[in-house]
Amino acid sequence: MTALAQRSLIPEILDRLAADDPRARASRRDLRRINALMLQARIMASLLRKFVPKPPGRILEIGAGDGTFMLAVARRMVKQWPRVELTLLDRVDVLTAELSVDFDRLGWTVAGITADVFDWAERAGGSRYDAITVNLFLHHFDDAGLLRLFSLLAPKAPLLLATEPLRSKPALVAAGLLPAIGVNDVTRHDAAQSVRAGFRGNELSALWLKVNGMPLEERRAGPFSHVFVGAGSVSDPDR
Repeated sequence: MTALAQRSLIPEILDRLAADDPRARASRRDLRRINALMLQARIMASLLRKFVPKPPGRILEIGAGDGTFMLAVARRMVKQWPRVELTLLDRVDVLTAELSVDFDRLGWTVAGITADVFDWAERAGGSRYDAITVNLFLHHFDDAGLLRLFSLLAPKAPLLLATEPLRSKPALVAAGLLPAIGVNDVTRHDAAQSVRAGFRGNELSALWLKVNGMPLEERRAGPFSHVFVGAGSVSDPDR
């Protein structure tokens, strides 16, 4: 059995730093470049085009980070989806005036929720969305945490679409090369750990099935990414 055969979860440094810590700010800047190198926005946009054929009214992104990932996705989708209500959820406040202006220019309405995803999901009650997107976030949780998260999210949208790290030797090697582009110590540690905690095969589909969801797609995407799309328990008669 290889070292990457099973997921390995070690807490990432960024999760333990205050939002205004200089190392955290630098690491979030690094993550923008890593998202670009991994083609994450392009991959998410392709999933949205395939599985959300009609322009959605409301989208929720969980673990939204600084919001720039969904801004990159919105820029790719705006011709097909000129008006969307987007909610960005993260444990730290991600919605800046500059970010709001950037979304406004696209015609998208953006709102922020500052909360732990489990706390929010348990108290959100009747909140409903047309889709929930997730980028580089699910790998932070073990199987028990993912089952809990999936059970809370499945009733809130007909679709969950995720772009996550691929757990593979080439991805781990690539993470080790990130110092060449000047990332800081936080990013160097967290990138390698993200790969070790990432996904392969049908691991997310198996968990989604356990909460009575329907997996629609799970596969490798590009050299470093793993994608998952699951149908939730909310039906939309117009789809």
